[in-house]
Amino acid sequence: MGEEKKSGGVWPTVKPFVNGGASGMLATCVIQPVDMIKVRMQLGQGSAVSVTKNMLREEGFGALYKGLSAGLLRQATYTTARLGTFRILTNKAIAANDGKPLPLYQKALCGLTAGAIGASVGSPADLALIRMQADATLPVAQRRNYTNAFQALYRIVADEGVFALWKGAGPTVVRAMALNMGMLASYDQSVELFKDTLGFGEVSTVVGASAVSGFFASAFSLPFDYVKTQIQKMQPDANGKLPYTGSLDCAMKTLKAGGPFKFYTGFPVYCVRIAPHVMMTWIFLSQIQKLEKSVGL
Repeated sequence: MGEEKKSGGVWPTVKPFVNGGASGMLATCVIQPVDMIKVRMQLGQGSAVSVTKNMLREEGFGALYKGLSAGLLRQATYTTARLGTFRILTNKAIAANDGKPLPLYQKALCGLTAGAIGASVGSPADLALIRMQADATLPVAQRRNYTNAFQALYRIVADEGVFALWKGAGPTVVRAMALNMGMLASYDQSVELFKDTLGFGEVSTVVGASAVSGFFASAFSLPFDYVKTQIQKMQPDANGKLPYTGSLDCAMKTLKAGGPFKFYTGFPVYCVRIAPHVMMTWIFLSQIQKLEKSVGL
């Protein structure tokens, strides 16, 4: 009777989404300062060391956690949707494959789909996060001075309209598709390699697979992340003209001005930020699943 209760109802359906969002939010609480430094580097504020020194000297320690509310809201939407969708898609694909492990290309397709869905849901929170993190780099007269994520979303809607919440959504979705293809597919593939082929234990499997997926997520997504950041933080000049007409225009101008390596500005910090977040997300997810199992959920 208890087994029937577990297998039916709403909980089995929503469980991957709840677990994914919770693990992502916990990881964000730890990694927020590194993410803040990464954004400032992409906005041309200098190296990781100089950005950190300047922020601590001029804005105080709290500046490292500016935008945390938006970061948590982003995880509650984006990561909830992408990890939940990915697990449901892969479970259905495995069932259709008679329980056999999926080939890499099918995992990649599941990752692409999950990334697109997650980014579409999480784009408003992502916009609020980028604006809050970049605010201190603007001239005083141009600063938006959002107090938290919800106030940022309210003011964006009031000042710019509802559809402004999805400003830069195109590059956000493309970036998320690239990131999740690299992160999710390589993680599942690495787990199979480390656990089934090499016989690693649970901890070493999670750490090793997370490191691999973190690297591929970074390498695949940083160029799109760079363009997305430039689009989301741009403001019109004195004549009301924006620096870029769109993502493609931004990419072409960046390529012309700085070459292909310009897109990888801040890659070491970005990789350091992505890999630990990936690792902590999977570790937190594993612990959440253990806790749920211990209480019969």
